[in-house]
Amino acid sequence: MDTQTRHALKQDKFAQATASGVSWIGEHRSGVLRWVIVATVVLVVVVGALVFWTMQTTAADNALGTAIDAYTTPLNAPGAPAQAAFYNSAAERTKAANQKFTDVAKQYGWLPAGAKAHYFAGITFQELSQTGSAETELKTAAGAWDKNTANLAKLALAGLYHQTSRDSQAIDLYNELISKPSATVTAPVAQLALADLYVAQGKKDMARALWAKIKDTDKDGMAGSLAAQKLAGQ
Repeated sequence: MDTQTRHALKQDKFAQATASGVSWIGEHRSGVLRWVIVATVVLVVVVGALVFWTMQTTAADNALGTAIDAYTTPLNAPGAPAQAAFYNSAAERTKAANQKFTDVAKQYGWLPAGAKAHYFAGITFQELSQTGSAETELKTAAGAWDKNTANLAKLALAGLYHQTSRDSQAIDLYNELISKPSATVTAPVAQLALADLYVAQGKKDMARALWAKIKDTDKDGMAGSLAAQKLAGQ
């Protein structure tokens, strides 16, 4: 078969396929139109959702950044001229920051920045001696999808449990953190906190056992160094 003949056959097949396709579309025009409309609507919804998510995430991050800035704003030095942008006391600063954190948590609680805001709201409530509100916020943050945020909240919550004479709950949380650590709360960090609780309970043998374990498993880390110092001081 020569080249010209093959070319002609290809053209015929293409023409037949095109005619068949056009015929099928003609017979199913209403169905095709419905499919095109549905696909277009889905695309618009997906793009809209992505744009909305991006805008809300950016707004939440900015609001959280503003709250953190308030939490870290310098204090006016005693005896020095007061500066309007600074706070006169740590309590005043914490109260102002707490309000900002709770606002972010309420408005953007479904976003990662909102989970972090719940954590900071819990921390600042605790500093303000409002333990009930602190516990509520920290529990919410402890349920965050982000393990780093969740573990920070669990560590703070365990400390709150110890502060409010609920050591058994604190120990459970510390053990959970030890078995499921994260970048923000490593196993040695949780073990150090648990050892401190044992010391407060007068269980120094259990504390020493933990320090020895940390010293061996985190030889080159800060936790290992702290554990060695605590062992040497006993």
